[in-house]
Amino acid sequence: MPDVTLKKLAELLNLSISTVSRALKDHTDVAIETRQRVKQLAAMVDYEPNTYAINLRTNLSREFGVIIPGIANDFYQSFISSLEEEARHNGYSLIILQSGDDPVIELENLRRCKQNRLAGIFVSITSKTNDINPFLRLVEQHIPVIFFDIVPSFEACNKVCVDDAAAAVLAAETLIAQKKKNILAIFGKSQLSITQKRLQAFNETFSKYGSDAQVCCLHSGSTAESFETVMDHLGSPHQYDVVFCMSDEILIGVMKAAQTLGLVLPKDIGILAISEGIIPTYYFPRITYIETSGFKLAKMAFSRMLACIAGSSYVQELKSEPVLIAGGSL
Repeated sequence: MPDVTLKKLAELLNLSISTVSRALKDHTDVAIETRQRVKQLAAMVDYEPNTYAINLRTNLSREFGVIIPGIANDFYQSFISSLEEEARHNGYSLIILQSGDDPVIELENLRRCKQNRLAGIFVSITSKTNDINPFLRLVEQHIPVIFFDIVPSFEACNKVCVDDAAAAVLAAETLIAQKKKNILAIFGKSQLSITQKRLQAFNETFSKYGSDAQVCCLHSGSTAESFETVMDHLGSPHQYDVVFCMSDEILIGVMKAAQTLGLVLPKDIGILAISEGIIPTYYFPRITYIETSGFKLAKMAFSRMLACIAGSSYVQELKSEPVLIAGGSL
């Protein structure tokens, strides 16, 4: 049977469309017997309300858009899993869109969210996104936007992110406490705000404590690049005693290089990473890491979204505090 409309239900029951609509919503101004008859037929013909038409008519939606650079990332997988759980418990669902780290695709995804009149948007911007005005215009149209993880430096917007500076400080303090003297630190793309915050805090911590450690800071934009970087710099086992990895993506490349070179952890080289927490468990010994939880971040982001929907007009930058998880790699 083709999709049954509200009009068709009304015709089959010989009732008005408004009566059928109220009966399906359990309005008390419709007799109980009529409500039961309407619901029984609706169930029999597998009637589903046209949510798109409802959105057009009421300008309300029960769906959120989530725009991310890519799904093949443990942090984003954890974030989305947690966000979906929160959404479901509150009567919402999610539409997941990938930008492929391409600002053009990101804008296409943004337009799709607007066309579908979504209730709000969670977005982790691309590494090349310089103009966030299209997002801010949506906010002006009463479609809340919550930036998370990779967020714009522009202050007047709602941002929920890991406390990048605190994570880097904790990493540096851990290396100082471990008395590491020759440190190879690999950070992400230099233009990213997340990289800039972590790099600055990392270096400032060594200065603050008056550490005499020799720190070599390099940048890597991918797992492949971090692999090549480590292969180039760990040729001499005694040149560095530890490698710091700013992210899981970098950690994977570093570990591939360490294994290729036959280095034993922590005898030949120590490893410390900032991580979501899954990747470090794939290795033996487990990697010591600074936890930056996508799961926790999603809870904060969803709470902020609900506040915006409820009418909160001020902007906030919320941060998730990092935690040191000890493994056997230092």
